[in-house]
Amino acid sequence: MEEKCAVLHFCYLAEEGGVMSSYRYVLGQGHCPSVQTDSSRARLLYVACTNYSEEWNSTLHTHACAELFFITRGHGVFQVRQERFPVAINDLVVVNTSVPHTETSQNGSPLEYIVLGVEGLETLTDLGGCALLHLLGEQEAVTTCLRQMAREIRERQPGCDEVCQKLLEIILLRLLRREDFALGRAPEGPRGSRECDLVRRYIDNHFKENLTLDQLAEMLHINKYHLVSRRIQESKFLLRETDLSLSQIAQILGFSSLSYFSQSFRRLEDTSPLEYRRQRRKRPTE
Repeated sequence: MEEKCAVLHFCYLAEEGGVMSSYRYVLGQGHCPSVQTDSSRARLLYVACTNYSEEWNSTLHTHACAELFFITRGHGVFQVRQERFPVAINDLVVVNTSVPHTETSQNGSPLEYIVLGVEGLETLTDLGGCALLHLLGEQEAVTTCLRQMAREIRERQPGCDEVCQKLLEIILLRLLRREDFALGRAPEGPRGSRECDLVRRYIDNHFKENLTLDQLAEMLHINKYHLVSRRIQESKFLLRETDLSLSQIAQILGFSSLSYFSQSFRRLEDTSPLEYRRQRRKRPTE
């Protein structure tokens, strides 16, 4: 008979320079309804509770889903790509899908944290694919949800997956009340499309700020000319498949003006956006 219950994994791993103890609860596939909010569609995949008795050696790694690290005790250092920053109790680190990261515990004050693996979610707070939050007013409510989640996975009563999923929704709604935090639905498709989608939504959430192409490229960790090229490729789709005006397309893709969009398009495609639209609508699309 097909096994339909979720699985609770206990593991005690020895690492050079330290000992890690953790347990990981993987929710049953297909048994938790998706959570929908105005900005995201998220599904809880797993809950992991980890603590380190000593400092340990770590390496950069990635995951196929976003991870939310809730630091529940101790101090340490978190690394995302080449950037390192300190973390401590009541901090939350959100890392997007496929973003390299690792963490190191501090001697004398070992880290303990709860990690939620979430599908279909990403932070839009920073284009680097990571956000660090110091939990303030929402800390008590979030901690209560995490404790309830830990109790659910220990007891494994009927409906455990659904309860944990609802607790995730409460946590996300609490976090979204903050003005310095934004979440969205993780885009699907190749990396180039994800880059354009992330840039577009980042601009939507930071439109009051004075953003430059250099800043966007630096935050996204790509060459700014590659970013322009990707935006032009995206504009070709919008020109072919929509009736949006050139001004609207330029604004959606983050160009500072219609003239800059037209100049960039002509430089890369050797034709104007308007002429491209006319030509492509007279024959089959690419």
